[in-house]
Amino acid sequence: MMARHQRIVFWCLVGCIVAMAALLVFERQRGRERVLALADQTPLDAPATSTEPVTLDLANDADGGIHADTRQIALPSDINARARALIDHLVAEYAQPGSAHPLEPGAAVDEVFLVPLPLAGRAVDPSGPDTATGHRPTLPVAAPDTPFTVPTGGELAVIDLRGSFADRHPSGVEVESLTLLSILGTLHANLPQIEQVRFLVDGASRETLAGHADLLRTYPVRDTVTGH
Repeated sequence: MMARHQRIVFWCLVGCIVAMAALLVFERQRGRERVLALADQTPLDAPATSTEPVTLDLANDADGGIHADTRQIALPSDINARARALIDHLVAEYAQPGSAHPLEPGAAVDEVFLVPLPLAGRAVDPSGPDTATGHRPTLPVAAPDTPFTVPTGGELAVIDLRGSFADRHPSGVEVESLTLLSILGTLHANLPQIEQVRFLVDGASRETLAGHADLLRTYPVRDTVTGH
Protein backbone atom coordinates (compact mmCIF):
# COMPACT_ATOMS: atom_id res chain seq x y z
CA MET A 1 0.00 0.00 0.00
CA MET A 2 1.18 3.48 -0.89
CA ALA A 3 1.37 6.04 1.86
CA ARG A 4 -1.07 8.95 1.65
CA HIS A 5 1.59 11.48 0.72
CA GLN A 6 2.90 9.12 -2.01
CA ARG A 7 -0.58 8.83 -3.51
CA ILE A 8 -0.88 12.60 -3.52
CA VAL A 9 2.47 12.97 -5.29
CA PHE A 10 1.54 10.22 -7.77
CA TRP A 11 -1.75 11.80 -8.76
CA CYS A 12 -0.15 15.22 -9.01
CA LEU A 13 2.39 13.80 -11.45
CA VAL A 14 -0.38 12.14 -13.47
CA GLY A 15 -2.27 15.41 -13.61
CA CYS A 16 0.85 17.27 -14.77
CA ILE A 17 1.50 14.69 -17.51
CA VAL A 18 -2.10 14.93 -18.78
CA ALA A 19 -1.97 18.73 -18.74
CA MET A 20 1.36 18.77 -20.64
CA ALA A 21 0.02 16.31 -23.23
CA ALA A 22 -3.07 18.47 -23.79
CA LEU A 23 -0.90 21.58 -24.12
CA LEU A 24 1.38 19.88 -26.66
CA VAL A 25 -1.60 18.76 -28.76
CA PHE A 26 -3.04 22.29 -28.66
CA GLU A 27 0.24 23.97 -29.63
CA ARG A 28 0.85 21.45 -32.41
CA GLN A 29 -2.57 22.13 -33.91
CA ARG A 30 -2.11 25.89 -33.64
CA GLY A 31 1.31 25.66 -35.31
CA ARG A 32 -0.12 23.54 -38.10
CA GLU A 33 -2.86 26.11 -38.73
CA ARG A 34 -0.26 28.90 -38.91
CA VAL A 35 1.83 26.93 -41.44
CA LEU A 36 -1.23 26.19 -43.59
CA ALA A 37 -2.27 29.84 -43.48
CA LEU A 38 1.19 30.94 -44.65
CA ALA A 39 1.22 28.31 -47.41
CA ASP A 40 -2.10 29.58 -48.73
CA GLN A 41 -0.98 33.21 -48.89
CA THR A 42 -0.49 34.58 -52.41
CA PRO A 43 0.31 38.02 -53.80
CA LEU A 44 -3.46 38.46 -54.20
CA ASP A 45 -3.37 39.27 -50.47
CA ALA A 46 -0.48 41.73 -50.80
CA PRO A 47 -1.38 45.20 -49.57
CA ALA A 48 -2.02 47.77 -52.26
CA THR A 49 -3.55 51.19 -51.95
CA SER A 50 -5.55 51.29 -55.19
CA THR A 51 -6.39 49.38 -58.33
CA GLU A 52 -4.89 50.00 -61.74
CA PRO A 53 -5.66 48.84 -65.28
CA VAL A 54 -3.87 45.55 -66.01
CA THR A 55 -3.76 43.67 -69.31
CA LEU A 56 -4.27 39.92 -69.08
CA ASP A 57 -3.49 37.83 -72.15
CA LEU A 58 -6.17 35.17 -71.81
CA ALA A 59 -6.01 31.81 -73.58
CA ASN A 60 -9.01 30.36 -75.40
CA ASP A 61 -9.10 26.61 -75.96
CA ALA A 62 -11.90 26.88 -78.51
CA ASP A 63 -9.91 28.82 -81.10
CA GLY A 64 -6.40 28.14 -79.81
CA GLY A 65 -5.70 31.85 -79.49
CA ILE A 66 -4.66 34.47 -76.95
CA HIS A 67 -6.91 37.48 -76.43
CA ALA A 68 -6.02 40.58 -74.41
CA ASP A 69 -8.47 41.88 -71.82
CA THR A 70 -8.22 44.64 -69.22
CA ARG A 71 -8.92 44.28 -65.52
CA GLN A 72 -8.77 46.71 -62.60
CA ILE A 73 -6.45 45.01 -60.12
CA ALA A 74 -4.55 46.08 -57.00
CA LEU A 75 -0.92 45.03 -57.36
CA PRO A 76 2.07 45.33 -55.00
CA SER A 77 4.82 47.77 -55.94
CA ASP A 78 7.74 45.32 -55.65
CA ILE A 79 8.43 43.98 -59.14
CA ASN A 80 9.00 40.39 -58.02
CA ALA A 81 5.74 40.31 -56.07
CA ARG A 82 4.06 42.18 -58.93
CA ALA A 83 5.06 39.53 -61.47
CA ARG A 84 3.90 36.76 -59.16
CA ALA A 85 0.57 38.51 -58.51
CA LEU A 86 -0.03 38.99 -62.25
CA ILE A 87 0.39 35.26 -62.88
CA ASP A 88 -1.82 34.29 -59.96
CA HIS A 89 -4.54 36.70 -61.12
CA LEU A 90 -4.24 35.19 -64.60
CA VAL A 91 -4.66 31.65 -63.25
CA ALA A 92 -7.55 32.82 -61.06
CA GLU A 93 -9.33 33.90 -64.25
CA TYR A 94 -8.91 30.38 -65.62
CA ALA A 95 -10.44 28.91 -62.47
CA GLN A 96 -13.67 30.87 -62.93
CA PRO A 97 -16.81 28.97 -64.03
CA GLY A 98 -17.19 29.06 -67.80
CA SER A 99 -13.52 29.84 -68.39
CA ALA A 100 -12.36 29.46 -71.99
CA HIS A 101 -9.17 27.83 -70.67
CA PRO A 102 -10.25 25.97 -67.51
CA LEU A 103 -7.61 25.23 -64.88
CA GLU A 104 -7.85 24.02 -61.29
CA PRO A 105 -8.13 26.80 -58.66
CA GLY A 106 -5.17 27.60 -56.45
CA ALA A 107 -1.97 29.62 -56.46
CA ALA A 108 0.32 28.82 -59.38
CA VAL A 109 3.60 30.44 -58.33
CA ASP A 110 5.81 30.09 -55.27
CA GLU A 111 8.24 32.85 -56.21
CA VAL A 112 9.59 34.97 -59.05
CA PHE A 113 13.30 35.83 -59.18
CA LEU A 114 14.70 38.49 -61.52
CA VAL A 115 18.20 38.19 -63.02
CA PRO A 116 19.73 41.20 -64.84
CA LEU A 117 20.60 40.73 -68.50
CA PRO A 118 22.92 40.12 -70.28
CA LEU A 119 23.91 36.68 -69.08
CA ALA A 120 27.46 35.37 -68.93
CA GLY A 121 26.35 31.86 -69.80
CA ARG A 122 24.73 28.85 -68.23
CA ALA A 123 25.60 26.60 -65.31
CA VAL A 124 24.54 23.01 -64.68
CA ASP A 125 21.48 22.80 -62.44
CA PRO A 126 22.46 20.25 -59.74
CA SER A 127 18.82 19.79 -58.68
CA GLY A 128 17.59 19.01 -62.17
CA PRO A 129 16.92 15.48 -63.43
CA ASP A 130 18.80 13.89 -66.29
CA THR A 131 17.01 14.50 -69.57
CA ALA A 132 16.27 11.89 -72.23
CA THR A 133 19.62 12.74 -73.84
CA GLY A 134 21.51 12.03 -70.64
CA HIS A 135 22.41 15.68 -70.05
CA ARG A 136 21.47 17.69 -67.00
CA PRO A 137 19.49 20.91 -67.52
CA THR A 138 21.20 24.24 -67.06
CA LEU A 139 20.30 27.58 -65.54
CA PRO A 140 21.26 31.07 -66.77
CA VAL A 141 24.01 32.90 -64.92
CA ALA A 142 24.17 36.68 -64.71
CA ALA A 143 27.25 38.33 -66.18
CA PRO A 144 29.74 39.83 -63.71
CA ASP A 145 29.98 43.59 -63.51
CA THR A 146 33.01 44.21 -65.73
CA PRO A 147 33.91 46.92 -68.27
CA PHE A 148 33.28 44.36 -71.01
CA THR A 149 29.67 43.79 -69.95
CA VAL A 150 27.14 46.32 -71.22
CA PRO A 151 23.82 46.04 -69.34
CA THR A 152 20.75 45.99 -71.55
CA GLY A 153 18.39 47.16 -68.84
CA GLY A 154 16.28 44.04 -69.30
CA GLU A 155 15.78 41.17 -66.92
CA LEU A 156 15.22 37.43 -66.98
CA ALA A 157 12.39 36.19 -64.74
CA VAL A 158 12.84 32.78 -63.14
CA ILE A 159 9.30 31.66 -62.32
CA ASP A 160 9.06 28.93 -59.70
CA LEU A 161 5.73 27.18 -60.32
CA ARG A 162 4.06 25.17 -57.59
CA GLY A 163 4.18 21.42 -58.05
CA SER A 164 0.47 21.22 -57.23
CA PHE A 165 -0.30 23.57 -60.15
CA ALA A 166 1.85 21.62 -62.63
CA ASP A 167 0.55 18.24 -61.44
CA ARG A 168 -3.10 19.30 -61.86
CA HIS A 169 -2.59 21.05 -65.20
CA PRO A 170 -4.43 19.44 -68.14
CA SER A 171 -2.11 17.47 -70.42
CA GLY A 172 -1.86 18.28 -74.11
CA VAL A 173 0.40 20.16 -76.49
CA GLU A 174 -2.00 23.01 -77.16
CA VAL A 175 -3.45 23.49 -73.69
CA GLU A 176 0.00 23.54 -72.06
CA SER A 177 1.41 25.88 -74.72
CA LEU A 178 -1.52 28.27 -74.29
CA THR A 179 -0.88 28.52 -70.54
CA LEU A 180 2.79 29.39 -71.08
CA LEU A 181 1.99 31.84 -73.88
CA SER A 182 -0.61 33.62 -71.78
CA ILE A 183 1.92 34.01 -68.95
CA LEU A 184 4.57 35.35 -71.34
CA GLY A 185 2.12 37.74 -72.98
CA THR A 186 0.78 39.04 -69.67
CA LEU A 187 4.30 39.76 -68.41
CA HIS A 188 5.16 41.47 -71.72
CA ALA A 189 2.08 43.70 -71.53
CA ASN A 190 2.62 44.82 -67.93
CA LEU A 191 6.33 44.44 -67.14
CA PRO A 192 8.24 45.24 -70.34
CA GLN A 193 11.59 45.14 -68.52
CA ILE A 194 11.23 41.35 -68.35
CA GLU A 195 12.69 40.08 -71.63
CA GLN A 196 13.11 36.36 -70.95
CA VAL A 197 11.49 33.71 -68.72
CA ARG A 198 12.75 30.44 -67.30
CA PHE A 199 10.38 28.07 -65.47
CA LEU A 200 11.10 25.88 -62.46
CA VAL A 201 8.72 23.61 -60.54
CA ASP A 202 9.08 23.44 -56.75
CA GLY A 203 12.50 25.06 -57.10
CA ALA A 204 13.92 22.49 -59.52
CA SER A 205 14.10 21.97 -63.27
CA ARG A 206 11.31 19.90 -64.82
CA GLU A 207 11.21 18.64 -68.39
CA THR A 208 7.60 19.55 -69.17
CA LEU A 209 4.61 21.29 -67.67
CA ALA A 210 2.23 18.32 -67.93
CA GLY A 211 3.95 16.04 -70.42
CA HIS A 212 4.39 18.29 -73.47
CA ALA A 213 5.33 21.98 -73.07
CA ASP A 214 9.11 22.28 -72.67
CA LEU A 215 10.21 23.78 -69.34
CA LEU A 216 13.95 23.29 -69.87
CA ARG A 217 14.29 26.14 -72.35
CA THR A 218 14.41 29.89 -71.80
CA TYR A 219 11.43 31.68 -73.38
CA PRO A 220 11.58 35.16 -74.92
CA VAL A 221 8.87 37.43 -73.54
CA ARG A 222 6.77 38.81 -76.38
CA ASP A 223 3.32 39.84 -77.49
CA THR A 224 1.37 36.58 -77.77
CA VAL A 225 -2.03 38.01 -78.67
CA THR A 226 -3.51 36.49 -81.84
CA GLY A 227 -6.00 38.01 -84.24
CA HIS A 228 -4.90 41.65 -84.03
